[in-house]
Amino acid sequence: MKQRTRVGPLAAAPSSATREAPCLDVDALLDDRRTGIIVCCGSGGVGKTTTSAALALRAAERGRRVVVLTIDPARRLAQSMGIEALDNTPRPVQGVRAPATSPDGSRDGSPVAAAPRLDAMMLDMKRTFDEVVESQASPEKARQILENPFYVALSSSFAGTQEYMAMEKLGQIHAQAQRDGTYDLIVVDTPPSRSALDFLDAPERLSSFLDGRLIRILLAPAKGPARLMTAGVSLITGAVTKVVGAQFLRDVQTFVAAFDTLFGGFRQRAQKTYRLLQADGTAFLVVAAPEPDALREAAYFVDRLGEDGMPLAGLVVNRATPAPVGTLSADEAMAGSARLRATDPDSLTAGLLRLHADQVRVVEREALLRRRFAAANPEVPTAVVPALAGDVHDLAGLRRIGDLLAEG
Repeated sequence: MKQRTRVGPLAAAPSSATREAPCLDVDALLDDRRTGIIVCCGSGGVGKTTTSAALALRAAERGRRVVVLTIDPARRLAQSMGIEALDNTPRPVQGVRAPATSPDGSRDGSPVAAAPRLDAMMLDMKRTFDEVVESQASPEKARQILENPFYVALSSSFAGTQEYMAMEKLGQIHAQAQRDGTYDLIVVDTPPSRSALDFLDAPERLSSFLDGRLIRILLAPAKGPARLMTAGVSLITGAVTKVVGAQFLRDVQTFVAAFDTLFGGFRQRAQKTYRLLQADGTAFLVVAAPEPDALREAAYFVDRLGEDGMPLAGLVVNRATPAPVGTLSADEAMAGSARLRATDPDSLTAGLLRLHADQVRVVEREALLRRRFAAANPEVPTAVVPALAGDVHDLAGLRRIGDLLAEG
């Protein structure tokens, strides 16, 4: 499927040595009221959580009603937003500034909200799973499911459950916002590594597991008289019992029997959320670092989003090396350093020139990597955010990141 971006077709592509990516207009994206969901994805350690929080804060301070949802297990988001702990309930962020307005009460020709709003939350996958069960089942059946040992393991640690519940929670927040106008923008932070896109696959994978042949065979004793079981089914369940134990097998059978009537609703909601992610009101931002591996992962994300028909807004390259002050090239700086060391081996200036040369080379290498990415992905707008001297740990730091994103 053709990749969907928010930019028009570009002119004929120059060579990879000269191509520069089109600029990502972050403020235009945040100010566009048609944008209701922004999803930040990318490999681990590239700053997705900080980027998500900075985007959410900037959007709120430009007049949007925003909630940021993180499914990253790290707690940096809560710390940077001055919240002691995040959980499954949106928590208001204090200290958000009201948007600047013109004398006629508008900004950039568009009316702004009377007061900014920014809430933050962290996905609690088990609590989300419990809430879904409680809302969809009768009290008696819900109790049977919630107390089942296999369900406890599935809802807490089963591969894909976190991503599946992220889809559930995103769908819940969006539905509530549509009903009561709580939020007009949802910013979603995703897990690290390639699993950042697993939430696109999670509904189908969990569906396949619960609909799988093995589960149906294990469920057979619970679905009908044992006399109807074939010798083959008896053989399989007997073998599984020897491996996992009779009690575990009974727990699985009990869980699937109780859960079976609910699963259709799970699948329908997941498919609805999947379509929501494909809608024009959603924008995906791929976040990367200026490193070969991270940009290769970013290229993978871009391709995958295109294949799934997800609307891609652009690429954010975090922690780029700032260009050094001065116009000396790396070769000129190294030559100057060598001349000074020839007469004074301990020359401080010679050492500074060498550091200048090293930084210039890093900047040039990172720029080459970005140009190569742009040559392979000419329609992907890019924002480049330079590395800061220290960690981001408060709203002031997030504002600074937001400013750099807008300037990128």
